[in-house]
Amino acid sequence: MILEKCSGKKKGRGKPVKFKTPYYMIHEQELDENFKKLKDALEKHWNNYIIGYSYKTNALPWVIKHFDLLGCYAETVSEDEYNLAKLIGVGKNHIIYNGPVKTKDSFMEALQNGCIVNIDSQREVEWLEDIEIENRRIGIRINFDIEKMCPGQSQCPEDGGRFGFCYENGELSKIIKKLQEKKVKIAGIHLHTSSKSRGLDIYRAIAEIACKVQKEFELDLDYVDVGGGFFGGLPTKPQFDEYIALMENILSTCFDKTKTKLIVEPGMAVIGAPISYVTSVIDVKDTEFNRFVVTDGTRTSIDPLMTKNSYFHSFDIKSQRDTHPKQVICGYTCMEHDRLFEEKNGPTLQCGDQIIYDKVGAYTMCLTPLFIKYFPDVYVELNGNVKKIRSAWTPNEYVQRSELE
Repeated sequence: MILEKCSGKKKGRGKPVKFKTPYYMIHEQELDENFKKLKDALEKHWNNYIIGYSYKTNALPWVIKHFDLLGCYAETVSEDEYNLAKLIGVGKNHIIYNGPVKTKDSFMEALQNGCIVNIDSQREVEWLEDIEIENRRIGIRINFDIEKMCPGQSQCPEDGGRFGFCYENGELSKIIKKLQEKKVKIAGIHLHTSSKSRGLDIYRAIAEIACKVQKEFELDLDYVDVGGGFFGGLPTKPQFDEYIALMENILSTCFDKTKTKLIVEPGMAVIGAPISYVTSVIDVKDTEFNRFVVTDGTRTSIDPLMTKNSYFHSFDIKSQRDTHPKQVICGYTCMEHDRLFEEKNGPTLQCGDQIIYDKVGAYTMCLTPLFIKYFPDVYVELNGNVKKIRSAWTPNEYVQRSELE
Protein backbone atom coordinates (compact mmCIF):
# COMPACT_ATOMS: atom_id res chain seq x y z
CA MET A 1 0.00 0.00 0.00
CA ILE A 2 1.15 3.55 -0.68
CA LEU A 3 0.64 6.31 1.85
CA GLU A 4 1.31 9.85 0.63
CA LYS A 5 2.49 12.82 2.68
CA CYS A 6 2.80 16.40 1.45
CA SER A 7 2.12 15.46 -2.14
CA GLY A 8 -0.87 15.36 -4.43
CA LYS A 9 -1.98 12.85 -7.04
CA LYS A 10 0.87 11.83 -9.32
CA LYS A 11 -0.77 12.57 -12.65
CA GLY A 12 0.54 10.60 -15.60
CA ARG A 13 2.73 8.27 -13.57
CA GLY A 14 2.67 4.51 -13.88
CA LYS A 15 2.51 2.07 -11.01
CA PRO A 16 5.46 2.03 -8.59
CA VAL A 17 8.29 -0.10 -9.93
CA LYS A 18 10.63 -2.13 -7.74
CA PHE A 19 14.31 -1.69 -8.50
CA LYS A 20 17.45 -1.77 -6.43
CA THR A 21 17.36 1.35 -4.31
CA PRO A 22 18.27 4.13 -4.09
CA TYR A 23 17.44 5.51 -7.52
CA TYR A 24 16.02 8.56 -9.24
CA MET A 25 12.93 8.26 -11.43
CA ILE A 26 12.10 10.84 -14.09
CA HIS A 27 8.38 10.98 -14.95
CA GLU A 28 8.53 11.95 -18.62
CA GLN A 29 4.85 12.71 -19.17
CA GLU A 30 4.76 15.02 -16.17
CA LEU A 31 7.93 16.75 -17.40
CA ASP A 32 6.47 17.32 -20.86
CA GLU A 33 3.12 18.53 -19.55
CA ASN A 34 4.83 21.01 -17.27
CA PHE A 35 7.03 22.26 -20.10
CA LYS A 36 4.00 22.65 -22.37
CA LYS A 37 2.39 24.98 -19.83
CA LEU A 38 5.41 27.27 -20.07
CA LYS A 39 5.43 27.14 -23.86
CA ASP A 40 1.68 27.79 -24.03
CA ALA A 41 2.06 30.85 -21.78
CA LEU A 42 4.77 32.26 -24.03
CA GLU A 43 2.77 31.51 -27.19
CA LYS A 44 -0.19 33.33 -25.69
CA HIS A 45 1.52 36.43 -24.33
CA TRP A 46 4.78 36.91 -26.29
CA ASN A 47 4.89 34.76 -29.39
CA ASN A 48 8.50 35.65 -30.17
CA TYR A 49 10.57 33.84 -27.60
CA ILE A 50 13.43 31.50 -26.74
CA ILE A 51 13.41 28.98 -23.90
CA GLY A 52 16.92 28.25 -22.65
CA TYR A 53 17.15 25.25 -20.35
CA SER A 54 19.47 25.91 -17.41
CA TYR A 55 22.22 23.28 -17.45
CA LYS A 56 23.43 24.09 -13.93
CA THR A 57 20.07 23.00 -12.50
CA ASN A 58 20.34 19.44 -13.80
CA ALA A 59 22.74 18.54 -16.60
CA LEU A 60 22.06 14.80 -16.70
CA PRO A 61 22.73 13.88 -20.36
CA TRP A 62 19.23 12.45 -20.95
CA VAL A 63 17.66 15.58 -19.46
CA ILE A 64 19.61 18.10 -21.52
CA LYS A 65 19.11 16.11 -24.72
CA HIS A 66 15.38 15.86 -24.02
CA PHE A 67 15.08 19.62 -23.67
CA ASP A 68 17.13 20.05 -26.85
CA LEU A 69 14.61 17.84 -28.67
CA LEU A 70 11.79 19.97 -27.22
CA GLY A 71 13.34 22.98 -28.95
CA CYS A 72 15.16 24.59 -26.04
CA TYR A 73 18.44 26.40 -26.29
CA ALA A 74 21.19 25.29 -23.90
CA GLU A 75 21.73 27.89 -21.17
CA THR A 76 25.34 27.40 -20.07
CA VAL A 77 27.57 29.21 -17.58
CA SER A 78 31.03 27.66 -18.04
CA GLU A 79 33.28 26.29 -20.74
CA ASP A 80 32.49 22.77 -19.49
CA GLU A 81 28.74 23.31 -19.89
CA TYR A 82 29.28 25.01 -23.25
CA ASN A 83 31.30 22.04 -24.50
CA LEU A 84 28.76 19.60 -23.04
CA ALA A 85 26.03 21.24 -25.11
CA LYS A 86 28.10 20.77 -28.25
CA LEU A 87 28.89 17.16 -27.29
CA ILE A 88 25.24 16.14 -27.03
CA GLY A 89 24.48 17.73 -30.39
CA VAL A 90 23.01 21.15 -29.62
CA GLY A 91 23.16 23.40 -32.68
CA LYS A 92 26.18 25.69 -32.53
CA ASN A 93 23.98 28.79 -32.54
CA HIS A 94 21.44 27.35 -30.08
CA ILE A 95 23.56 28.00 -27.00
CA ILE A 96 23.17 30.81 -24.50
CA TYR A 97 26.46 31.57 -22.80
CA ASN A 98 26.19 33.37 -19.44
CA GLY A 99 28.21 33.75 -16.27
CA PRO A 100 31.53 35.26 -15.14
CA VAL A 101 33.75 32.18 -15.63
CA LYS A 102 33.81 31.93 -19.43
CA THR A 103 37.20 31.26 -20.99
CA LYS A 104 38.47 33.51 -23.75
CA ASP A 105 38.61 30.70 -26.31
CA SER A 106 35.02 29.55 -25.67
CA PHE A 107 33.82 33.17 -25.50
CA MET A 108 35.28 33.95 -28.92
CA GLU A 109 34.03 30.71 -30.43
CA ALA A 110 30.52 31.31 -29.13
CA LEU A 111 30.40 34.77 -30.68
CA GLN A 112 31.76 33.50 -33.99
CA ASN A 113 29.12 30.72 -33.97
CA GLY A 114 26.28 33.17 -33.44
CA CYS A 115 25.47 32.09 -29.88
CA ILE A 116 23.66 34.38 -27.48
CA VAL A 117 26.44 35.67 -25.24
CA ASN A 118 25.68 37.82 -22.21
CA ILE A 119 28.77 39.47 -20.75
CA ASP A 120 29.25 39.57 -17.00
CA SER A 121 32.81 40.81 -16.44
CA GLN A 122 35.28 43.50 -17.43
CA ARG A 123 37.64 41.00 -19.04
CA GLU A 124 34.98 40.00 -21.54
CA VAL A 125 34.78 43.61 -22.66
CA GLU A 126 38.51 43.58 -23.31
CA TRP A 127 38.30 40.24 -25.16
CA LEU A 128 36.02 41.89 -27.71
CA GLU A 129 39.08 43.65 -29.11
CA ASP A 130 40.12 40.30 -30.61
CA ILE A 131 36.77 39.62 -32.27
CA GLU A 132 35.95 40.71 -35.81
CA ILE A 133 33.65 43.73 -35.81
CA GLU A 134 30.85 41.79 -37.51
CA ASN A 135 30.85 39.27 -34.64
CA ARG A 136 30.90 41.85 -31.84
CA ARG A 137 27.33 41.17 -30.83
CA ILE A 138 26.58 40.69 -27.15
CA GLY A 139 24.07 41.07 -24.36
CA ILE A 140 24.83 42.76 -21.05
CA ARG A 141 23.90 41.35 -17.69
CA ILE A 142 22.49 44.12 -15.52
CA ASN A 143 22.98 44.37 -11.78
CA PHE A 144 20.20 46.32 -10.08
CA ASP A 145 18.87 46.84 -6.57
CA ILE A 146 16.18 44.19 -6.42
CA GLU A 147 15.92 44.52 -2.63
CA LYS A 148 14.87 48.16 -2.96
CA MET A 149 12.20 47.25 -5.47
CA CYS A 150 11.05 44.08 -3.67
CA PRO A 151 11.84 44.46 0.06
CA GLY A 152 12.54 41.21 1.86
CA GLN A 153 12.57 39.09 -1.29
CA SER A 154 16.21 39.19 -2.40
CA GLN A 155 18.79 36.59 -1.40
CA CYS A 156 21.40 39.15 -0.34
CA PRO A 157 19.46 42.09 1.12
CA GLU A 158 22.42 43.78 2.82
CA ASP A 159 25.24 43.18 0.35
CA GLY A 160 23.31 43.09 -2.92
CA GLY A 161 23.77 40.79 -5.87
CA ARG A 162 27.23 40.23 -7.35
CA PHE A 163 26.46 39.53 -11.00
CA GLY A 164 26.33 41.94 -13.90
CA PHE A 165 27.12 45.65 -14.31
CA CYS A 166 25.51 47.91 -11.73
CA TYR A 167 22.82 50.28 -12.96
CA GLU A 168 22.57 52.44 -9.85
CA ASN A 169 26.25 53.42 -9.49
CA GLY A 170 26.87 54.20 -13.16
CA GLU A 171 28.92 51.11 -14.06
CA LEU A 172 26.34 50.03 -16.61
CA SER A 173 26.48 53.45 -18.27
CA LYS A 174 30.28 53.25 -18.50
CA ILE A 175 30.16 49.77 -20.05
CA ILE A 176 27.55 50.77 -22.62
CA LYS A 177 29.66 53.77 -23.63
CA LYS A 178 32.80 51.60 -23.87
CA LEU A 179 31.01 48.99 -25.98
CA GLN A 180 29.67 51.63 -28.33
CA GLU A 181 33.18 53.00 -28.77
CA LYS A 182 34.36 49.50 -29.68
CA LYS A 183 31.57 49.29 -32.28
CA VAL A 184 29.90 46.45 -30.41
CA LYS A 185 26.27 45.68 -31.15
CA ILE A 186 24.35 45.54 -27.84
CA ALA A 187 21.82 42.94 -28.91
CA GLY A 188 20.15 42.33 -25.57
CA ILE A 189 20.03 42.72 -21.84
CA HIS A 190 20.10 39.93 -19.28
CA LEU A 191 18.27 40.54 -15.99
CA HIS A 192 18.20 37.25 -14.11
CA THR A 193 18.14 37.84 -10.37
CA SER A 194 18.03 35.39 -7.50
CA SER A 195 15.22 35.75 -5.01
CA LYS A 196 13.92 34.02 -1.91
CA SER A 197 10.31 34.37 -2.97
CA ARG A 198 10.17 33.53 -6.69
CA GLY A 199 7.18 35.86 -6.51
CA LEU A 200 5.47 37.86 -9.21
CA ASP A 201 6.90 41.10 -7.83
CA ILE A 202 10.39 39.98 -8.84
CA TYR A 203 9.35 39.76 -12.49
CA ARG A 204 7.49 43.04 -12.32
CA ALA A 205 10.74 44.63 -11.17
CA ILE A 206 12.74 42.89 -13.93
CA ALA A 207 10.34 44.14 -16.60
CA GLU A 208 10.36 47.67 -15.18
CA ILE A 209 14.18 47.80 -15.15
CA ALA A 210 14.29 46.49 -18.71
CA CYS A 211 12.06 49.34 -19.86
CA LYS A 212 13.98 51.89 -17.83
CA VAL A 213 17.33 50.83 -19.31
CA GLN A 214 15.96 50.72 -22.84
CA LYS A 215 14.57 54.23 -22.61
CA GLU A 216 17.50 55.80 -20.77
CA PHE A 217 20.17 54.45 -23.13
CA GLU A 218 17.98 54.38 -26.26
CA LEU A 219 18.87 50.75 -26.96
CA ASP A 220 17.51 48.92 -29.99
CA LEU A 221 17.36 45.42 -28.54
CA ASP A 222 16.89 42.09 -30.26
CA TYR A 223 16.08 40.37 -26.98
CA VAL A 224 15.28 40.82 -23.32
CA ASP A 225 16.52 37.88 -21.25
CA VAL A 226 14.65 37.71 -17.94
CA GLY A 227 16.46 34.58 -16.72
CA GLY A 228 14.78 31.91 -14.62
CA GLY A 229 13.80 31.50 -11.00
CA PHE A 230 10.12 30.73 -11.63
CA PHE A 231 7.96 28.32 -9.73
CA GLY A 232 6.79 25.36 -11.78
CA GLY A 233 4.73 22.25 -11.12
CA LEU A 234 3.26 23.50 -7.84
CA PRO A 235 -0.47 24.31 -8.02
CA THR A 236 -0.36 26.51 -4.91
CA LYS A 237 2.30 28.85 -6.36
CA PRO A 238 2.30 31.39 -9.24
CA GLN A 239 1.78 29.76 -12.62
CA PHE A 240 3.72 30.33 -15.85
CA ASP A 241 0.79 32.20 -17.37
CA GLU A 242 0.81 34.69 -14.48
CA TYR A 243 4.53 35.40 -14.80
CA ILE A 244 4.47 35.90 -18.56
CA ALA A 245 1.23 37.92 -18.58
CA LEU A 246 2.59 40.30 -15.95
CA MET A 247 5.82 40.88 -17.90
CA GLU A 248 3.91 41.28 -21.16
CA ASN A 249 1.87 44.15 -19.70
CA ILE A 250 5.02 46.07 -18.82
CA LEU A 251 7.45 45.11 -21.57
CA SER A 252 4.93 45.76 -24.35
CA THR A 253 4.94 49.47 -23.44
CA CYS A 254 8.51 49.85 -24.71
CA PHE A 255 9.30 46.77 -26.82
CA ASP A 256 7.72 45.53 -30.04
CA LYS A 257 6.81 41.85 -29.69
CA THR A 258 7.53 41.22 -33.35
CA LYS A 259 11.07 42.61 -33.12
CA THR A 260 12.29 41.85 -29.58
CA LYS A 261 12.47 38.27 -28.37
CA LEU A 262 11.66 37.37 -24.79
CA ILE A 263 14.20 34.87 -23.45
CA VAL A 264 13.43 32.78 -20.38
CA GLU A 265 15.93 30.43 -18.74
CA PRO A 266 13.99 27.95 -16.59
CA GLY A 267 15.68 25.21 -14.64
CA MET A 268 13.88 24.25 -11.45
CA ALA A 269 10.56 25.35 -12.97
CA VAL A 270 10.63 22.58 -15.57
CA ILE A 271 12.81 19.84 -14.03
CA GLY A 272 12.16 20.10 -10.28
CA ALA A 273 8.70 18.56 -10.03
CA PRO A 274 8.85 15.50 -12.35
CA ILE A 275 11.69 13.62 -10.61
CA SER A 276 11.45 11.30 -7.60
CA TYR A 277 14.06 9.65 -5.39
CA VAL A 278 13.23 6.17 -4.11
CA THR A 279 14.84 4.71 -0.98
CA SER A 280 14.38 1.63 1.22
CA VAL A 281 14.41 1.13 4.97
CA ILE A 282 17.47 -0.93 5.92
CA ASP A 283 17.35 -0.74 9.73
CA VAL A 284 15.22 0.41 12.63
CA LYS A 285 16.75 1.07 16.02
CA ASP A 286 15.48 2.44 19.30
CA THR A 287 17.57 4.63 21.61
CA GLU A 288 16.88 6.39 24.85
CA PHE A 289 15.58 9.38 22.89
CA ASN A 290 14.22 8.24 19.52
CA ARG A 291 13.31 5.51 17.10
CA PHE A 292 15.67 5.92 14.15
CA VAL A 293 14.69 4.58 10.73
CA VAL A 294 17.81 4.16 8.59
CA THR A 295 17.45 4.17 4.81
CA ASP A 296 19.77 3.47 1.89
CA GLY A 297 19.23 7.01 0.64
CA THR A 298 20.70 10.22 1.95
CA ARG A 299 19.69 13.78 2.56
CA THR A 300 22.50 15.04 0.35
CA SER A 301 20.88 13.33 -2.64
CA ILE A 302 17.74 15.45 -2.42
CA ASP A 303 19.00 18.48 -0.50
CA PRO A 304 22.76 18.78 -1.12
CA LEU A 305 23.15 22.02 0.82
CA MET A 306 20.99 20.68 3.66
CA THR A 307 18.90 23.84 3.88
CA LYS A 308 15.35 22.48 3.63
CA ASN A 309 13.24 21.49 6.61
CA SER A 310 10.58 19.42 4.83
CA TYR A 311 10.26 17.22 1.75
CA PHE A 312 7.42 15.92 -0.39
CA HIS A 313 7.34 12.24 0.50
CA SER A 314 5.23 9.10 0.54
CA PHE A 315 5.53 5.52 1.85
CA ASP A 316 5.24 2.23 0.00
CA ILE A 317 4.75 -0.35 2.74
CA LYS A 318 3.91 -4.04 2.70
CA SER A 319 0.84 -4.13 4.92
CA GLN A 320 -1.40 -2.16 7.24
CA ARG A 321 0.50 -1.10 10.37
CA ASP A 322 -0.06 0.34 13.78
CA THR A 323 1.16 3.91 14.09
CA HIS A 324 4.20 5.08 16.02
CA PRO A 325 4.32 8.43 17.85
CA LYS A 326 7.70 9.51 16.44
CA GLN A 327 10.20 8.09 13.95
CA VAL A 328 13.30 9.93 12.76
CA ILE A 329 14.02 9.09 9.12
CA CYS A 330 17.77 9.05 8.44
CA GLY A 331 20.20 8.51 5.61
CA TYR A 332 23.04 6.02 5.39
CA THR A 333 25.97 8.39 5.89
CA CYS A 334 28.04 8.70 9.04
CA MET A 335 26.97 12.31 9.54
CA GLU A 336 24.61 12.78 12.49
CA HIS A 337 22.71 15.50 10.66
CA ASP A 338 21.84 13.17 7.78
CA ARG A 339 18.27 13.19 9.07
CA LEU A 340 15.53 13.84 6.55
CA PHE A 341 12.34 14.27 8.56
CA GLU A 342 10.39 13.19 11.61
CA GLU A 343 7.35 11.04 11.03
CA LYS A 344 4.83 11.60 13.84
CA ASN A 345 1.92 9.23 14.34
CA GLY A 346 2.67 7.54 11.05
CA PRO A 347 2.82 3.85 10.13
CA THR A 348 5.49 1.89 12.00
CA LEU A 349 8.19 1.44 9.39
CA GLN A 350 10.02 -1.85 8.87
CA CYS A 351 12.98 -3.05 6.82
CA GLY A 352 12.06 -3.30 3.15
CA ASP A 353 9.51 -0.47 3.22
CA GLN A 354 10.15 2.26 0.70
CA ILE A 355 10.17 6.02 1.16
CA ILE A 356 9.68 8.04 -2.03
CA TYR A 357 10.68 11.70 -2.23
CA ASP A 358 9.00 13.76 -4.95
CA LYS A 359 9.89 17.03 -6.68
CA VAL A 360 13.64 16.53 -6.30
CA GLY A 361 14.87 17.15 -9.85
CA ALA A 362 16.59 20.50 -9.32
CA TYR A 363 20.11 20.98 -7.94
CA THR A 364 20.34 17.36 -6.82
CA MET A 365 22.05 15.19 -9.41
CA CYS A 366 24.48 18.01 -10.22
CA LEU A 367 25.34 18.78 -6.59
CA THR A 368 25.18 15.35 -4.93
CA PRO A 369 28.64 14.66 -3.50
CA LEU A 370 30.62 11.48 -4.11
CA PHE A 371 30.56 10.82 -0.37
CA ILE A 372 30.64 7.25 0.96
CA LYS A 373 28.47 5.99 -1.92
CA TYR A 374 28.52 7.09 -5.53
CA PHE A 375 25.88 8.28 -7.98
CA PRO A 376 22.76 6.03 -8.07
CA ASP A 377 20.81 4.61 -10.98
CA VAL A 378 18.49 6.91 -12.89
CA TYR A 379 15.37 5.75 -14.75
CA VAL A 380 12.77 7.35 -17.00
CA GLU A 381 9.15 6.27 -16.74
CA LEU A 382 6.47 6.86 -19.38
CA ASN A 383 3.05 5.22 -19.17
CA GLY A 384 4.39 2.45 -16.98
CA ASN A 385 7.34 1.66 -19.26
CA VAL A 386 10.70 2.21 -17.59
CA LYS A 387 14.21 2.44 -18.98
CA LYS A 388 17.53 3.03 -17.27
CA ILE A 389 19.32 6.15 -18.53
CA ARG A 390 22.28 6.14 -16.17
CA SER A 391 23.81 3.22 -14.34
CA ALA A 392 25.00 3.67 -10.79
CA TRP A 393 28.65 4.55 -10.47
CA THR A 394 31.05 1.96 -9.13
CA PRO A 395 34.69 2.35 -8.03
CA ASN A 396 35.59 1.86 -11.72
CA GLU A 397 33.91 5.16 -12.66
CA TYR A 398 35.29 6.85 -9.57
CA VAL A 399 38.92 6.14 -10.43
CA GLN A 400 38.65 6.94 -14.13
CA ARG A 401 41.26 9.43 -15.36
CA SER A 402 43.11 9.14 -12.05
CA GLU A 403 46.72 8.14 -11.39
CA LEU A 404 47.11 5.56 -8.62
CA GLU A 405 50.78 6.17 -7.89
